[in-house]
Amino acid sequence: MTHTAPRRARVRAPELIGKGGWLNTGGKELTLVDLRGKCVVVDFWTFCCINCLHVLDELRELEEKHRDTLVVIGVHSPKFVHEAEHQAVVDAVERYGVAHPVLDDPELATWKQYAVRAWPTLAVIDPEGYVVAQHAGEGHVHAIERLVTELEAEHEAKGTLRRGDGPYVPPEPEPTSLRFPGKALLLPSGNLLVSDTTRHQLVELEEDGETVVRRIGSGTRGFADGGPREASFNEPQGLALLDDGSVVVADTVNHALRRLDPASGEVTTLAGTGRQWWQGSATSGPAREVDLSSPWDVALFGGKVWIAMAGVHQLWTYDLVTRTVAVAAGTTNEGLVDGPAAEAWFAQPSGLAATADRLWLADSETSALRWVDGDGQVHTAVGTGLFDFGHRDGAADQALLQHPLGVTALPDGSVAVADTYNHALRRYDPATGEVTTLATDLREPSDAVLVGEDIVVVESARHRLTRLRLPEEAVRVESVAHRTRRAATEVAPGRLSLDVIFQAPAGQKLDTRYGPSTRLLVSSTPPELLLKGEGADTELARELELNPAVPEGVLHVSAMAASCDDDPATEYPACHVHQQDWGVPVRLTETGTDRLPLVLAGMDEG
Repeated sequence: MTHTAPRRARVRAPELIGKGGWLNTGGKELTLVDLRGKCVVVDFWTFCCINCLHVLDELRELEEKHRDTLVVIGVHSPKFVHEAEHQAVVDAVERYGVAHPVLDDPELATWKQYAVRAWPTLAVIDPEGYVVAQHAGEGHVHAIERLVTELEAEHEAKGTLRRGDGPYVPPEPEPTSLRFPGKALLLPSGNLLVSDTTRHQLVELEEDGETVVRRIGSGTRGFADGGPREASFNEPQGLALLDDGSVVVADTVNHALRRLDPASGEVTTLAGTGRQWWQGSATSGPAREVDLSSPWDVALFGGKVWIAMAGVHQLWTYDLVTRTVAVAAGTTNEGLVDGPAAEAWFAQPSGLAATADRLWLADSETSALRWVDGDGQVHTAVGTGLFDFGHRDGAADQALLQHPLGVTALPDGSVAVADTYNHALRRYDPATGEVTTLATDLREPSDAVLVGEDIVVVESARHRLTRLRLPEEAVRVESVAHRTRRAATEVAPGRLSLDVIFQAPAGQKLDTRYGPSTRLLVSSTPPELLLKGEGADTELARELELNPAVPEGVLHVSAMAASCDDDPATEYPACHVHQQDWGVPVRLTETGTDRLPLVLAGMDEG
């Protein structure tokens, strides 16, 4: 019987190049020739991006299942200036347990060769070195697995498949007490509790912040309740103390809230199912029955536990009395929009701190400090949007942060911000509207906690807690400002055809049982850039009209498509949601293109 290969668009894969070199290969430089005979998935990611972290988790099972035929290659493509530092990439690869080779591409050379427009993007290369599919966003791994299975059969039959070990070489483990700790909490005993994120544990330290009292959690990825040795976490982050002395834990990669009884060390689950929330999932209900999405921090405010739901750009609440969860603020759209809670936009909220009348939050992807008042209105103190960041003190309306992950309320009504990618601790004073720098030369600070007259900073990439005196006078630093460094796409003024490419994976069809299965949302910065075409609709193609009077800006495009297994014999077909947000910098020129294709899944043949 002859094996017929399915017809597939094929494009010769560009070489993998990056000035930062290779990680997780034992020092070997890899080329596409070295990968010939393997199915290759190239994952374009950057470590600030929550969707990229979701894809890393999605890929783990695929890598394990096809370990002798599939090689995943991460191409690290930075958004923020800090992410272009080689040591920061080395840290991120260990921090997130990346168990495949990674190419550090600080100048986006390979990103440009593959015409990538969004984080994350996955390209599939067949064993003969051709790109056969591209996917942007998350939720595509089921489709990639089906394609890999087809490629295995096809190339086994042709004699072009090479089985055996891939090029991954794990790094040597480091013997530190903490490994990329995330958040910290002062316990009533005076001891400190720290989420030891990369080791999947909580660690109790003595008042000195160094001596280990005990570890809670098995130390391997998992989702199990029980005593301190039996319980397991998956990259835990935020911690909050409840009135009864127990601690709520944001168990980030388990998409769950856990409860620790400090007296017994017993861990139980408060909220979440272990599954990630997707568009269409419930947004409120009994806490153990509702999916969450990468909860990054927690804080007690107004009698409820507020949750920084980084994975869907929202704030949720957990009601301690009714044991229910619900969305409290945010639309799931990523950006910076103030106003009533239900209409506000956030971008990976990652740090929370409550005072009597304000819930402060570090909104990391907009490099912003924001707050929610008692009436549910959302405000911005520092920050302008997704593309501006830097280290600049002074009046809050022109001050700049760079991807902050933590915020701490100070006794005088001001707040300290763990300004993570600036390696600094910053301060915002609402009374004066001024931003100052409290400390520099920290290494990726991710949280800070008040201990008497001192502030204890979680220096995540130095694997330690650092105690600082709250200075009377702020430190002065040179101002720097940055914009995201992606090259703008040159487009013609006037009509622009926006095409989101989506091909349902083999054996699937668009799911139209409950109405349209696709959704497209378009907006722009500045808003005046779009004369026509903004808003939401169900078609994945749209005619836009660009304002010739606006020379440059950013098109924000959010697309979703749902597909289901196409087998009439199956009563309950498995369904999958594919989604991605793009921020496409554009520059208007008369010689620019009049078509903008964005690949959600498939290949652009237009």
